[in-house]
Amino acid sequence: MIVSRAPVRFSLGGGGTDLPSYSREHGGFLVAAAVDKFVYVCVAKRFQNTIRLAYTESEIVDSVDQIRHRIFREALRMTDVTKGVELHSLADVPANTGLGSSSTFTVALLNGLHAFKREFVPVEQLAREACSLEIDVLQEPIGKQDQYIAAYGGISALTFHPDGSVDVERLALRDEVIDELEANLLIYYSGVERAAASVLKEQAKTIVANKDDAVQRMHRIKALGHETKRILLTGNIDAYGEMLHEHWTNKRKLAANMADGTIDEHYDVARKAGAIGGKLMGAGGGGFFMFYVRAAERRRVQEALAARGLRPMRFRFDFDGARIMANFHRS
Repeated sequence: MIVSRAPVRFSLGGGGTDLPSYSREHGGFLVAAAVDKFVYVCVAKRFQNTIRLAYTESEIVDSVDQIRHRIFREALRMTDVTKGVELHSLADVPANTGLGSSSTFTVALLNGLHAFKREFVPVEQLAREACSLEIDVLQEPIGKQDQYIAAYGGISALTFHPDGSVDVERLALRDEVIDELEANLLIYYSGVERAAASVLKEQAKTIVANKDDAVQRMHRIKALGHETKRILLTGNIDAYGEMLHEHWTNKRKLAANMADGTIDEHYDVARKAGAIGGKLMGAGGGGFFMFYVRAAERRRVQEALAARGLRPMRFRFDFDGARIMANFHRS
């Protein structure tokens, strides 16, 4: 038995500039943080030569080609594990909630399968393989931040070059900055789950057509990513909350289905109660809100959001990235 895990992420600034519709032309930059909510994959040798999968559904098949679950199927093909294996997946957060759980699952799965084959895989290779599986093989309309932050962990600045390469810089933040950021960020579940693909496809069309000056908005979002890095390194954390509001104001206009009336009402209520800024994480359309709130206003914001039925999620940052938590595998 092998237990592999990888962390989901919060995109702190510059999110969306990793999408190929923008980064292949202009290059992207963002700051992302891994958090202590994980996707787990258990890998075990199976006595029979069949393959058994357990996720929200269950499959027992004779060959990889018969697998319905697309990521399981392509990961097994990529690692050449073709029989006699059992795979189970579990997650601390629901899918389709803006935290990059699908790519996190891919990273954890590939890491577990490599460990099953007794292969050590550096995090850079793990991230590249996950990107190749999702973007090149499965043709998902996504960027590369989720795979890289799940593999590397920490609070990191990611640079996405037009040639597809990615640079990862772990930000050397002071402990008190990390503590203050953890204390002042409030995470709330909107209650809406939505696949990112529909939002991302519309956003890509908007960027390619430069509708409503979309490219200029993306340039500004990228600049805000650089500003996020500067703010975190200098420790002027309240300025981050103000920047977060501008980030959402720009991103909100990139796709009509990124938010709706209810989402906008949640956001407005939080701001009126004292949140300096906030945003929906991920592509939008639902999932988790992130609000920046000073300590003096925290209770008012919490009460206002609780009155609207939103559920809070406590978190800490994760600095380990993808890990094999247990390995009892025998040949």
